Amino acid sequence: MSRIANYPVAVPKGVDINIDGSLVKVKGPKGELKHAVHDLVSVIREDNELRFAGKDESMQANALSGTTRALVHNMVHGVSQGFEKKMTIIGVGYRAAVQGKNLNLTLGFSHPVNYPIPEGITIETPSQTEIVVKGADKQRVGQVAAEIRAYRPPEPYKGKGVRYADEHVVRKEAKKK
Repeated sequence: MSRIANYPVAVPKGVDINIDGSLVKVKGPKGELKHAVHDLVSVIREDNELRFAGKDESMQANALSGTTRALVHNMVHGVSQGFEKKMTIIGVGYRAAVQGKNLNLTLGFSHPVNYPIPEGITIETPSQTEIVVKGADKQRVGQVAAEIRAYRPPEPYKGKGVRYADEHVVRKEAKKK
């Protein structure tokens, strides 16, 4: 049996969970998320806990029960507390600003980069060189942060570019004569 699936998911106050057949809907103060559960996984609600188990003893049911438990746990955490990714911009003249539903990035190109902010995601710029991506869906927050970073990933010689706040960039030594 999956070890991850053995741990129940605690449901905090203010979070409503609706299990309708194979669809799990989680609603909380930060938003609403839903997930279609695979046919090999059963979801059982006991008081303020959710338990997950495979419907048979196959390896696939075992693996899917642990995966489903992790996804539902992230959904519960997301709608109650939310997820955030902090990013920093390093480089002379590199900056970011939020204007309406767009993130404007100046990253050394001949043109400014306008990134449209998707639904369910909020982006803040506490300073010109910091970006904070927030949202209820962990996968979407990570994807948006990766798309912003992809415009100018950090380069290894000077370290210029967009990076995650906790990312360590391995620097290379310049070419010698």
